[in-house]
Amino acid sequence: MKDKQETIILIDEEGNEVEFEVIATFDIEDREYAVLLPINEEEEEAYILRIESDEDGNMILVNIEDKAEFDDAAAVYEAIIDEII
Repeated sequence: MKDKQETIILIDEEGNEVEFEVIATFDIEDREYAVLLPINEEEEEAYILRIESDEDGNMILVNIEDKAEFDDAAAVYEAIIDEII
């Protein structure tokens, strides 16, 4: 997990820019995940996305479609939070 706070800007479904704080990154087997928290949003719901590389080697964030994969990533993130608290 990274200690340094990072922010990124993503485009939502309506074309609006939304700024997120990257609150954690972690690996499960050969996959990497990021946990994002929207900045300046009323909801404090975190998002877990898979980190991949495109054909040019650029980092991209991908929604996790598979429920089992998402559940595994959420469980690892919860374990990280439990260690911190």
